[in-house]
This record gives sequence, structure tokens and C-alpha cells, in this order.
Amino acid sequence: MRDVLRRLVAGELSEDDAVSELRRLQLDELDGRARLDLGRYLRRGVPEVVLAPGKSPEEAAKLVVAMARNQGQGLISRMSRAHETTLRAEAAAAGMEVVVTQASARVLRDGFTDLVTGGKVGILTAGTSDVPVAEEARMVAVACGCDTRLEADLGVAGLHRFVGPLAATLEWGADVIVVAAGMDGVLPGLVAGLVDVPVIGVPVSSGYGHGGAGEAALGTMLQSCSTGLLVVNIDNGVGAGAAAALIASRAAQGRRRGRTTATTAKTTAPTSSSPNTAPAIARDRSAPPGIAKTTASPRTATRMPASSHGKPRRRRP
Repeated sequence: MRDVLRRLVAGELSEDDAVSELRRLQLDELDGRARLDLGRYLRRGVPEVVLAPGKSPEEAAKLVVAMARNQGQGLISRMSRAHETTLRAEAAAAGMEVVVTQASARVLRDGFTDLVTGGKVGILTAGTSDVPVAEEARMVAVACGCDTRLEADLGVAGLHRFVGPLAATLEWGADVIVVAAGMDGVLPGLVAGLVDVPVIGVPVSSGYGHGGAGEAALGTMLQSCSTGLLVVNIDNGVGAGAAAALIASRAAQGRRRGRTTATTAKTTAPTSSSPNTAPAIARDRSAPPGIAKTTASPRTATRMPASSHGKPRRRRP
């Protein structure tokens, strides 16, 4: 968008051409089947993510590469091996880089640099089975310009493993913490009851038998006694990462504004001030409780006139 506006001001584009390009930045149609929301990141600070299941490897790869070509990066989640193989080939043909994390990936256009918001997103998992969903959240947070820190395998079955990584995450300065947990889903509520930053619980479909598809974890988190625990749907790492990035980015924005205000106040304040050396008048001085003032104020010391309306006062007997 900035490039279009710059070219318009420079006279390289006509007004109609600029309008056409800005519309294309907002929406692009691919093969008559998919309409890419290219303006989502500008509107919300969160880019569109392609969900691989339900799309052929070729379709998914074209969508992600098209997004990277237009906005610098393209995101995809829940890839199969076939999706990953096809994506790598399509990106290589376009001269783009592929960064794969578990079943998710980012495709980066040559020369693209991540926006840095200053937000910090901490991510914890109860078990190693929860890592793919946690990595999905991490990918989205990074794409939104946040710094991330992930600590895995901290479940309540061995609670002693949990204290150190949580303390380290808080010391690191996390603005928000995402906690992914399957099975009974207890860990997010436990974390939320111990910290003073927002906590987002992600129920994961890892477990056995009844409730093992994430329903038990979801129910536990929704019924948590820890007030203020936020919960997304089962396996929704993308939603958790997006929410965490928005919270962290806003917190970082507040820090920047605070520093700017402090700097402005410091530069505009007078370097020195002269003390008030004028002596206090009688009405400004106060004696300790129970002791009358020894000097009356000039107003009360003034002698009252001896007459009223030109007539002598009658002396009282």
C-alpha cells in the first residue's frame, strides 16, 4: 500500500491505476475458486492462513505462494507430507523460502523482513503431543511480528517440571501466555491461577477413549476456577496465536507510548526552579494545635470606626 501511494505521489501511477492496485491489494481471485483476503493483515494485524485439509496439494501451494508474492509471506496449517512436498517445489520455482514447523509453514518472498511489534508471546505445552498445535500458534505470532518462547512437556503428572519454565517465561517478560494441553486439560487453569498476564488455553485432541478427542480438555478449561482464562476451540492453534499476538502487540504499543510520554515530559520540564524566599505573612503562618497566633492579621487589627452613619454611638451602661 505504501508503495502504491508513493508511486501515485511521484506521478508514476494515474489515480485510476492506483485505485485498481489498492483494490487488488485487498482481494485477489485465484483460478475462479479462491478469493484471497490480502488486506487482512493491514486491517487486523493478522495475516490470512490457508487450511490445508480439504484442498489438493497443488491448490494449497498456489494459494500460499500467491499470498507470499503479494504481501511478502504466506501461511499454511495442517499440512500433510504431500502438501509439504508440493509447497516446497512451488516455492522453489518462485524463488521463495519455506520455513516449516511441524505441520505448519511460512513461505517468504525474497527480501521480505518480519515486522517487529515488540510483543512477547510465551507458549507452554502439557505434553510433547501438544507441540504441533503449539507450533501452529507460534507460527502465527511470529508472522504478526511478535517474539516467542516455547517450553514443552510441563504437564501436571510431573508438576515439579512446571515451576522453572513458567518462572523463566515470566522473567523473559511475556505479555501473554498460550497453554496447549490435551488429556484432562488442567495446565491452562493452573497457569492462569498463578500469573498476572492473560492466559489462552488451547485444548488438544490427544488422549484415550471417552473425551480423548479434546472434549475433556475443552470442558475442563471452560469450567476452570481460574477467573479470566481465555479458551479457544479444540486444536485451534491459529486462533490462539492470533489472539495472543493482538494482545502482546497492544501491550508493546502501550510500553512505547509510555516511554515517549516520559521522554517528552523530561525534555519539557524546567531544569531548575528558584525557591520562594519571600517571608510568610501572618495569615500564612499557622501555630501548633491549641496555641493562638501571637500576631493578628492586619484585617482584624484595624480599629473600628467610632460612629455609624454620622451619629455618635450610645455608651452602654
